Amino acid sequence: MSAAPRRKLPIGIQTFADMREGGYYYVDKTPLIHRLVEEGKYYFLSRPRRFGKSLLLDTLHCLFAGRASLFEGLYIHDRWDWQARHPVVRLSFGSGVLQDRAELDVRIRHQLARNREALGLPAAADTDITGAFSDLIAAAHRQHGQRVVVLIDEYDKPILDNLRDPERARELREGLKNLYSVLKDADPHLRFVLLTGVSKFSKVSLFSGLNNLRDITLSREYAAICGYTDADIDSVFAPELSGLDREQIRQWYNGYRWGDASVPSVYNPFDVLLLFQERRFGPYWFESATPAFLVELLRERGIFTPALTAWHSRPALLSRFDVDDIGTDALLFQTGYLTLKDIHEAVPHRPLYQLGLPNQEVEISLNEALLPVLGVDHGVFDLVAMRLPELLRHADLAGLEAHMKSLYAGLPHDWYRNNPIARYEGHYASVFYSHFAALGVPVTVEDASHHGKVDMTVTFGGHIYLFEFKVVEQLPEGRALEQIKARGYADKYRATGQPIHLVGVEFSREQRQIVAFQVETLDAG
Repeated sequence: MSAAPRRKLPIGIQTFADMREGGYYYVDKTPLIHRLVEEGKYYFLSRPRRFGKSLLLDTLHCLFAGRASLFEGLYIHDRWDWQARHPVVRLSFGSGVLQDRAELDVRIRHQLARNREALGLPAAADTDITGAFSDLIAAAHRQHGQRVVVLIDEYDKPILDNLRDPERARELREGLKNLYSVLKDADPHLRFVLLTGVSKFSKVSLFSGLNNLRDITLSREYAAICGYTDADIDSVFAPELSGLDREQIRQWYNGYRWGDASVPSVYNPFDVLLLFQERRFGPYWFESATPAFLVELLRERGIFTPALTAWHSRPALLSRFDVDDIGTDALLFQTGYLTLKDIHEAVPHRPLYQLGLPNQEVEISLNEALLPVLGVDHGVFDLVAMRLPELLRHADLAGLEAHMKSLYAGLPHDWYRNNPIARYEGHYASVFYSHFAALGVPVTVEDASHHGKVDMTVTFGGHIYLFEFKVVEQLPEGRALEQIKARGYADKYRATGQPIHLVGVEFSREQRQIVAFQVETLDAG
């Protein structure tokens, strides 16, 4: 373990100067920042909440403002022209919830006025928002003799806060579009522009012709511009690792990836810092960053939860996000509940994205949040599921059957009439998978389909359980267990030396209950 001294944990610190002068840990992102600034001029970056986007923007602000002392000892210090100090315009929509266009316009005017004051510019002439923003950029360039840097944080939050009210969201979108449209014609006055947010709204709907805005969200060279890599954890935060299981840290919090499998995955900084402070594992990011509209939207769409572990999407679908057209895959990806696992090109230049849950924190927390959507009341879940780990540890298959039947019997009858997911066969598999996953029991979904068939592997307590699900009209048919055996699902696990339990589960569509729970155990070795 490193002998380096412990420093303060930068929990909630979004100010670069505080980070550098206050004795906090700091992960040097300036190699990527230097490349970003040298390579281009207009950028857009999407990352989930609490990933360090605000700190990135503040670092850029300090860099362009020429605050050289803050960068001493960092990569960029000896590679930057500290004599060229650029005026910086900062806008942020991260605080509060804006209810309508009038409130948005007031917020914009207030921020533009504060920027004029900070840059030593006289009060603006009475004009509209487009004119005021345009005049601010031109005046800053003229007075300071250097082109302007524009940094916009949480560019999309006013829209996201109102997605449950499409008419209001469209109204706010138009107000933001009016603001951002200025950037295109301001090009002669601009040195660098970066907009950050959670979602990626289409250029047509929000950026009004700003076609030169480079989206670096999935650019492999900038995959780690926000978040911590394994190398960062092992070097910068080495003094904090004592007494914590390093592999558990990886399983719980690593796994966010913006690129193919060759791109390093990253940790959410908020999670890691809270872990080091509290010294216990918990869903810190999920509890602080989950938007209320997400679970409700998934309920309306009837989410098939096993598909969360192995979702596929085309780039066009993943980037399609607008008030009137929010793809479920795009929503889950952009908000951080799904991440890129790999990119495949079966046909040249036509990539297919493989998505999945990033880590154990998200798998446990999201499935627990979705249990009421599936008809499983949290109170019922707490009572029924307390027994599950012991049943699996002792391979009590009769008890497991009784447990599962009790779980399905607890689904309210009225729930079936009011929830779209109940209308297709995947509901049974969703309940089965999600209640295992919500407990943190290791689950691997091997075959997920909206046609109601899913194979699930559970490894726990020294035992391996292979589940095959079938839906029948009313009477058991015995095909679930037969399929596990016929297709040799157990073969790849025989070398583990652990007992393997084959479990065929058949659900009756009419009875809404398990009607067959057939088991066969293969001895270890």
